Amino acid sequence: MSIKWKTVSYVVLDTILAVYLILAITSFTMPDHQRETCNEVKISISDEENYGFLSAYDIKTILEEKGLYPQTSPLNEVDTRKIEETLENNSFVDKVECYKTISGTVNIKVNQRMPFIRVMADNGDNYYLDKDGNMMQGEGYTSDLIIATGNISRQYAKDYLAPVSRFITASDFWRYQIEQINILSNGDMEIVPRVGNHSVKIGRLPQYKDKERRDQEIEKFLDHKLQRLEKFYVYGLTKIGWNKYKYINIEFDNQIICTKNGKSKADEAKQIEAMSVEQKGDKEKESVTKKDQESKNVKEQKQ
Repeated sequence: MSIKWKTVSYVVLDTILAVYLILAITSFTMPDHQRETCNEVKISISDEENYGFLSAYDIKTILEEKGLYPQTSPLNEVDTRKIEETLENNSFVDKVECYKTISGTVNIKVNQRMPFIRVMADNGDNYYLDKDGNMMQGEGYTSDLIIATGNISRQYAKDYLAPVSRFITASDFWRYQIEQINILSNGDMEIVPRVGNHSVKIGRLPQYKDKERRDQEIEKFLDHKLQRLEKFYVYGLTKIGWNKYKYINIEFDNQIICTKNGKSKADEAKQIEAMSVEQKGDKEKESVTKKDQESKNVKEQKQ
C-alpha cells in the first residue's frame, strides 16, 4: 500500500496551523500567568472607620514581615492561601479572602473582629474581648468601650464578661449608660454609669459549668437587676437628684440600699437607707390607673 505523502503533508500542516491559532488566540485573550506579575494590591477592611484596630498599612506590614506581600511578584508565585492563613493568625482578624485577577491585581478582603469590652485586670492583663470571648491583644482603639477592671482571670472573662457585654450591648439604654464594670475579690460585680456620681453593686453572677445554661442564667440575672435599677432611676434619682448617692446596692431583692454622698460606707451602715423602689413605682402606676378608671366610671354614669 503506497502512502500518499502529499495528503499526509497537508494534514500535518493543517494540524500545526490549528494548534498555532489556538495558542495565539489563548495568548491574546489570557495573559501568560507564568510571566505576569502583580501590578496592584487592593486591601479592604470591614468597618475600618468604626473600629480602627486594623488599617491597610497594618496588613501590608504583616505580609512584608513574612515575605508575602505580593506587589511585583510573579502571579504564579503568589500563595493566596498562605496570605489568608498568615493574616488570620492576627487576633483582630476574623476572616480573610485573598484572590488574584487576570489583570494582575491581588485582592485582600479582611473582616475584623468586633470588640465588645476592654479588660484591664488587677493582675496586669490588658486586652479586648469580642462577643464570643476571644481575646484580642493591642492598643489604639478610640471608640468608647466598656472597661472591665478588678479580679478578672482570662477564664472568667471568657465565661462571664463575654455574655455580660453581649447583654449590655444589645440594650440601647445600657450600652450608653454603663461605662465600667468592676469585679470585687469575692466575685461580686459592680457597674459605674456615665450619668450620676455613683457606682452600683449588682451581686455575684450565676455560676454554672454548662455554657448554654450559664449564658441563659446570666441574661435572666442581668435583666432582672437592671430592670430594678432602671425603676430606681425613674422613680428615685430623677426626682431627688442623680448625685445624691455615691453607692447603690441592688444585690438583694425587694430593697435598694443607698449610701449618701459625704458619708463613708461605715457610717452609712449604721443608718441604712433601704428603698423599696419597685413597690413605690408600682404604687404610683396603680394610683394613676385607679384615678383614670374612676374618672371613666363617673363619665359613664353621667351619660
